Amino acid sequence: MKKIVFTGGGTAGHVIPNLAIIDELKNKAQIFYIGSNGIEKNIIKDNNIKFYEITSTKLRRTISLKNFLIPFKLLKAFKQSKKILKELKPDVVFSKGGYVALPVVLAAKKLKIPVICHESDYTMGLANKLCKNKCTYVCTSFENTSKSLKNGVFTGSPLRKELFLGKKENAKKLFKNYQEKPTILIVGGSLGSKIINENIIKILPKLSNFNIIHLVGKNNLTNTKFDNYVELEFSNNIADLFSLSDLVISRAGSNAIFEILALNKPNILIPLSKKASRGDQIINANYFKEKGYSKVILEEDLNETTLLKTIENLWKNKEKYIEKMKKSPTKNATNQICDLIMKTTTKAK
Repeated sequence: MKKIVFTGGGTAGHVIPNLAIIDELKNKAQIFYIGSNGIEKNIIKDNNIKFYEITSTKLRRTISLKNFLIPFKLLKAFKQSKKILKELKPDVVFSKGGYVALPVVLAAKKLKIPVICHESDYTMGLANKLCKNKCTYVCTSFENTSKSLKNGVFTGSPLRKELFLGKKENAKKLFKNYQEKPTILIVGGSLGSKIINENIIKILPKLSNFNIIHLVGKNNLTNTKFDNYVELEFSNNIADLFSLSDLVISRAGSNAIFEILALNKPNILIPLSKKASRGDQIINANYFKEKGYSKVILEEDLNETTLLKTIENLWKNKEKYIEKMKKSPTKNATNQICDLIMKTTTKAK
């Protein structure tokens, strides 16, 4: 049986897509995971996958004294990765990116182990930029991204099977007195979004024609009381919530937007500003806007007036957006990536 090492971490967006691929391959290969003592550690261990922890260091784009420690931590992580890979002797390494993946990919290249990576965003993250020439294939969620790479392969975004198996009845139970109305789902990421949360709360009295399910993020519960409103820190059953939803308000992380697209949910994207990110969410959101899949509100333009007007406009024109999404050529990458992984392991032999 073939051995495959997965890596990637720092955010759930670097881990959850790996789980979609692992689920397809777990009966065909031995699966191992190399990551940091971050979000990936608990997620992977909860899925009963053998996990190896290495030192990690964030690759900072700004001037910081912490940058002086990067070469030393990177060298330590490289040596740790090399030792683990020598022990496991995998046929292939699959990287989902994030700073923890860089030393693993470098070590694999040094040991002549083939590497495949996946880039979720329209523009490549720093770790994947540094890794791309070390890879046999660079899989991409966006078609235009692959065209700029000599080893690029447009696959789409890996999606979990569970995403398509949600049950509306489970989500309805969240309401004390559920009424048959269209449902708005607000997803602000695992930590939530203060600016989105505050503006949703402000316009709740004007959204009486909708049921509202609001994922506010960890430690952000407000105990706001409305008959048509439910707030949760997070959900382990997001598929149920998607199943009930008729309109989605979300950040513009790649995994989230491709899930929304795959489910054909009319949506409003509110990308992280450049003050809080490298601007990748803005690029993702603008691409979806140009394709006619999404309405977009930039964070600096977000207030209760723009939010309410955008919800009303999207709901009025929802069929136009659904039709565009249904015609999207974007696909579930899972099977194609699995085929590439198995083909690459065969070549390695």
